Parts: sequence; C-alpha cells; structure tokens
Amino acid sequence: MVSRKELLKEKVKHIDFDSVRTVGDLVEAYKDSSVQSRALATCAMAYENALKDPSRPTIILGLAGPLVAAGLRKIIADMIRYGIVDAVVSIGAIPYQDFYQGRGFSHYKCSPNIDDLKLRDLWLDRIYDTLVDEEKFRETDAYIGEIAGGLEPRGYSSREFMEILGANLKDKDSILYNAKKYGVPIFVPALNDSSIGIGLTGLYVNRRKENKPFMRIDPIRDNWELTQVKIHSDKTGVIYIGGGVPKNYIQQTEVIAETLGYDKGGHHYAIQITTDVPYWGGLSGCTFEEAQSWGKINRNATKSVAYVEASIGLSLMVGYILQRGAWKGRKRLKYAWDGDTLKEIKRVPLKID
Repeated sequence: MVSRKELLKEKVKHIDFDSVRTVGDLVEAYKDSSVQSRALATCAMAYENALKDPSRPTIILGLAGPLVAAGLRKIIADMIRYGIVDAVVSIGAIPYQDFYQGRGFSHYKCSPNIDDLKLRDLWLDRIYDTLVDEEKFRETDAYIGEIAGGLEPRGYSSREFMEILGANLKDKDSILYNAKKYGVPIFVPALNDSSIGIGLTGLYVNRRKENKPFMRIDPIRDNWELTQVKIHSDKTGVIYIGGGVPKNYIQQTEVIAETLGYDKGGHHYAIQITTDVPYWGGLSGCTFEEAQSWGKINRNATKSVAYVEASIGLSLMVGYILQRGAWKGRKRLKYAWDGDTLKEIKRVPLKID
C-alpha cells in the first residue's frame, strides 16, 4: 500500500511568468501544474519520448476537426517538414482547405452570431467564427475534378491522389506540398465526405454522360497501404487530434495486420488531444485502455490524453516539441512504393529546406 508520505511527495508548482519566455517554457511549467495543463504537458512529454526512442518508432498522425480554419495549417505542415510525423490520416476537409489556401484563397474571421441566411445569399460559408468563399470553393472543386480527369482511368489510393494534389501546389506552407516534397503519405479514408469528393463526383457524372472511363478512389487499397506501414514498422506511435474516422482507421491497422498474420503488439505510444469523453461510447472519446482490449494499443504503451480544444492543444504541444529540438538527430522515413505494395521503408538523414 502506498504510504501517506509517498502520496504527498510531489507538490503542485504555480506557473511563474517571470521564468516563462517561450511556448516551450510554458509547457515545461505545465508539467508541475494540474488538470488539463498537466495533461497536455504529459502528452508533450510522451511525444518527446517517442521522438527520442532509439528504436525510431513510426509516428502516425490522425487529424479531425476544422484545423485549417482554426489556423493550424502551417503547424501541421511543419510537423511534416521537421520530420516529427511519418504518416498522416485525415478527414477530407483538412487537405481540401489546405489545397484551397494553396491556390491563393483565404479563411476570414467573423462572429459566430452572424446572420447565416444573409451569408447564404452572399455565397459565404461559416465554420463557427470563420468564413470561406463558396465561389472559390466551387472553383477549387472543379479544378480538382480537372486534375483527376487528366489521370489514367484506374483505381487510386487516397495516398496517391493526395500526392498528386500536392504536386500541383507551390505553397511552402501547405500540408500537401510538404507531404509531397518529403514523401510523407497522407491517407483520407472518408474522401467522399469532403469537397474533394464533390469535385470527383462532378468528374464521375461527366464521364458517365460521355460513356468514358475515369479514375476512382479505392478505399480498400487504402486499408492495405496503411497496414503495410504498420507491418514494416518495428514500433509505432499514434497521435490523435480529435477522433472520428482517422482515429479508428489508424487503430484498426493493428487488427488488420494481426488478421493477416502480422501481430505487431499494438501501438507503443498513444497520444490524444480531444474534447470528446468516453462515457458516450463513441470512438472519438474511447480511452486507450479500452483500445487495449482490442489489442490496438500495446500492453506497455506510453499513453496520454488531454481534454483540450485542438487549436490550443496542438499549438502548444508542437511548439514545445519544436522549441525543445526533439526532432534533431531523428532520421526521416523514405517509403518505396510499387503500386499498392510498400517494398521497404528506409531511414535517411533529416534535411529541411
């Protein structure tokens, strides 16, 4: 039994802004605070440990929520650029809005109490306290359809298509641009549920009318490709921003690998920043302990959850990692794809342009 003296060993330390100068300093101070600030610091420390693990685990990032609208676009791009994430699974809205901005369009501030019916008349779309231009969305949808229309008519994984979209950008702050440049795969398992899906639907309808073949997204190929990333990795770490489809998709790679005869023992690091809670029974709020019952998380995994809104939590956690230099000395992964087959993953020196 733990003694009274042992339980009273560590004191809560109050945050002292006389000694806080950077985001890294602030998260460092959070380590000795309480409630969700300490939880966030614990997530940052778990992330740092994963990056410094000498076995070099593959870090897979799951993204859900209005993260580009929230101003986190460059933060996610920098995670790719600095090699602190090795693969990404995202909802469709994030790469779409990244592509939209990469074409020179913007998000705009507004009040969440603005007249939405007036916005509809003006062809402006609201994402809580942010506006996007529906006219430019329509142009972007059509442009994506044009890009897809120029492709060989066959099945593509979402990874392949995200790489193609990234090749059509020159914006150095873009998520897709950096993923293409540094060879980081992005999977979008619910691609249809986004404006990218709208653009591809336009292509589908036009090609049907013309009785011509067209490219298509193969979601089961996505399953196989991401599972191969898991199979080729000795250890994996997962970071979930929000939850939803990306979280479940990454979690189930362990189950798929196991059913195919590759029992990898679950993810070895597990971090989540979310506003959802476990007692509704949904996957977004599901605890990592519950996931251990499925074999998705390793029995001895380092795991941490912070119940913080992503525009705050992700900014602080990544700021800590970058300012502390946790990325230094880490090798970048280079994937050798042959169609839908991952031949090997090589480790190469981390170069940042």
